Amino acid sequence: MTRLIFLDTETTGLEAPQGHRIIEIACVEMIGRRFTENNFHTYLNPEREIDAAAQNIHGLSLEFLADKPRFADIVDDFLRYLDGGEIVIHNAAFDVGFLNAELKRAGRAPIDGPDVTTGKTRAITDTWKMAREQFPGKKNSLDALCERFEIDKSARTLHGARVDTQLLAEVYLALTRGQDSLDIGLGASHNTSTKKMIGTALVRPANLRVLRASADEIAAHHVMVEGLQTASGGKAVWANLRHSAKTVN
Repeated sequence: MTRLIFLDTETTGLEAPQGHRIIEIACVEMIGRRFTENNFHTYLNPEREIDAAAQNIHGLSLEFLADKPRFADIVDDFLRYLDGGEIVIHNAAFDVGFLNAELKRAGRAPIDGPDVTTGKTRAITDTWKMAREQFPGKKNSLDALCERFEIDKSARTLHGARVDTQLLAEVYLALTRGQDSLDIGLGASHNTSTKKMIGTALVRPANLRVLRASADEIAAHHVMVEGLQTASGGKAVWANLRHSAKTVN
């Protein structure tokens, strides 16, 4: 099963090239579209001042972070945690830029470089890009997507990596629902807000009733498909599938 790692960071400012640092990392693990308890979270001492604008967003002060570990202190544990997983980030360019800057300082390979376990390039999925493809021309921030999918974000009074990774995971489930199976694993989530994304009835495949179409319904369907075939110039998918089925039979 695919191991997904939903990752978010908080930083001292917006520009990694200007020396801004990561002050919080949070990761939520999901295997087989089900949340596990194997998560990762740490606050970090950035060893520099925090921009006032950034502090207003996440609420983390230098005083609070003064006794926290440095990135170099946790880098090995962090990379071991990531090994073998596909990383999911919202607006990945921002977090990847900061992570790569921290990894370079620590003498490590980039986050989007080879995975130590597999030797393959570490996979990173950007939910912001996914959302732009599904909802072109619309706002696709994490807040906007939570509202669109009716995900409860009342706990997000400030931007915080721990809360945001949980919301990100639920947004990802909503963006990809139906791709793997009818049972997308939301029943395993500890957050009841996930039910709001697909309605209150989460029906498992074992309980599904199969209703066969009647002869009249099949005939009506054939008429509709023939109309689509004519209107599309012979490109109707259902008509092509029906033709293939007849050929096989």
